[in-house]
Amino acid sequence: MDAIIWNVRSVNTMKAFERLITMHMKHHFEFIGILEPMQQSHKMERYRARIGLAQAMVNVSNKIWAFIDEIFEVTILYNMTQQLTLRLIYTETHVELILTLVYAKCDRIKRIELWDTLYAMASDMTVPWLVGGDFNVIWDEEEKYGGLLVSLLEVDDFRHCINTCNLTDLRFKGSIFTWWNGRSEEDCIFKRLDRCFGNNELQQTFPGLEVTHLSKIRSDHCLMLLKCDIETPPIKKSFRFLNFWTKHKTFKEVVKENWNADFSANPFCIFNNKLKKLKQALSTWSRATYGDIFQKIASLEKVVLVHESQFEVNPTQMNRQRLRQVQAEMIKYLA
Repeated sequence: MDAIIWNVRSVNTMKAFERLITMHMKHHFEFIGILEPMQQSHKMERYRARIGLAQAMVNVSNKIWAFIDEIFEVTILYNMTQQLTLRLIYTETHVELILTLVYAKCDRIKRIELWDTLYAMASDMTVPWLVGGDFNVIWDEEEKYGGLLVSLLEVDDFRHCINTCNLTDLRFKGSIFTWWNGRSEEDCIFKRLDRCFGNNELQQTFPGLEVTHLSKIRSDHCLMLLKCDIETPPIKKSFRFLNFWTKHKTFKEVVKENWNADFSANPFCIFNNKLKKLKQALSTWSRATYGDIFQKIASLEKVVLVHESQFEVNPTQMNRQRLRQVQAEMIKYLA
């Protein structure tokens, strides 16, 4: 099982959605949870089509979008201001998964409604349950750098809810901090606001489920990548047009040469054959010109994470500038 949960801070700015699409091309996610899309809900269908997943849901506050693969039968169980809970049933194996996507309020009192709904759900939860998202609260003082002192009352509320619901913080790789306020020096603040929890049934059904905190490129929150060691059938890679191809000096020549190839057939077949030939030619040309794009992005991701780690240890202007430079290099390869 591969999935993403990400507080994207707008799907329409800074190539955030392009990064998501590029990752989906590589991983073929079974579900994607997006928090704070900052777009009107009626536009969600357009974004679903761009991703290529079959189903899309939105919560009542339009703060949570969910894109789900066709391998699931989906039922909405709870549609509330701070959470969206779905029942996902694998159509082939009939394995059931309850997915709760969270975008919590920043105010402690307003979060009580969220904690109460989780209490109610946990009281009779007997199937695998994954709870993930932006909780807007930390677990302890180690999950915060800079800023005001930690409020022990809101930490206690959070801990009491999670422990009472018998949820466990899923192990993760990467930086402990999932959010950055975008500043440096003495104004810099880091927090772990985003996380994933699971009950015992989830960890028994999906052994090896692990969360990776990827870089904060295109958002002030890191992207959470969920992976499980359960094997799934290989998926044939589909052709995807990458926008940065058009900037290469030989791109137009490749298109023209392959599109002008002669075919003898009816107009529909000619058009179809031209598309097929052009796709094959562009794929070959891309590998020869740029190499393995996904491997290059993965390598640059590691470099960005190293610089993010250095900035978290020492948030100086110089380290921030170095971080921006490697981020800019990675952004070049986003779709």
